[in-house]
Amino acid sequence: MPRFAANLTMMFNEVPFLDRFEAAAKAGFTAVEFLFPYAHPAEEIGKRLRANGLTQALFNLPPGNWDAGEKGFAALPERFADLQQSLRTALPYAQATSVKRVHLMAGMASRSDQKAVEAFYKSVAWAAEFFASHGLDVVIEPINPRNVPGYFLNDFLFAHDLINELKIPNLKLQFDIYHCQIIHGDVTMRLREMMPIIGHIQIASIPSRNEPDGEELNYPFVFAELDRLGYGGFVGCEYNPRGKTTDGLAWFKPYAGIKP
Repeated sequence: MPRFAANLTMMFNEVPFLDRFEAAAKAGFTAVEFLFPYAHPAEEIGKRLRANGLTQALFNLPPGNWDAGEKGFAALPERFADLQQSLRTALPYAQATSVKRVHLMAGMASRSDQKAVEAFYKSVAWAAEFFASHGLDVVIEPINPRNVPGYFLNDFLFAHDLINELKIPNLKLQFDIYHCQIIHGDVTMRLREMMPIIGHIQIASIPSRNEPDGEELNYPFVFAELDRLGYGGFVGCEYNPRGKTTDGLAWFKPYAGIKP
C-alpha cells in the first residue's frame, strides 16, 4: 500500500508553515514533503518532524530567486558556482531532517541549446557525487510546459535516458504523475517502463491539480499498480486542495496512519 507524504507547501495552508507538521500528523500522514525549507532554521524543522513522528520524504534544493522566476541552476552553464553553493546550503537541512532524497531543479533553458544540455549533465553528476557521501539520492523531475513554460527538463524520456546513460547509483527519477499525464499520457505504461529508476512519485488530479479523487485518472488503479510493481518509496501529495485541506481527504482515509 503506498506511503503518502503530505506536501506542506501546498496542503494545510490554513495554518503557518511550521504548524503544518502537526496538522498533517493529526490528519493521519506519517510523512511530509515540501518545496523549500530555507526560510526557517534547519533545527526547527527537524524538531517539528520529531515532535509529530513524521518522516521527511523529500525537499527541493535552493532554486535561486523563485519570485523572479528562477527554477534552479543545473542547466545554466554560467550558474555552476551557484549550483555548488545550493548543495552546501541544503546539506544542513538534509542532516536535520534525515531526508533520503533531494530534488535538483534544472532551471529555465532550452534543450536545443547544447551548452545547456552539457551543463545539466555536469550539474547532475556533480550533485549526485556530492550527496552520495552523505547517503542521499538526487532526483530530477520533468515538469510540464503548461505550468512552467521554458523549463529545461520537460520530457520524461530525456530524463530516463540521461539516468540510464550516467549510471550513477544515487541518481533517480522523480515521477510526478500529474506532469507525466500532461506531457505524455499513458501513465501506467510509463510507470512500468521507468520503475527501476524511480526514486519518488507525486500525484494530483488532472487537469485541475486538486485532490487525486477524480478527473482524468483512476488513482485507486494507479495506487494498486504501484503495489503490483513493488514500489517502496513515497507518494507525495503535491496538489492544491479545493477548499480546506481536511475537507478533501476522503480519498486518503483508507491509507491514513500507514507507517513509513
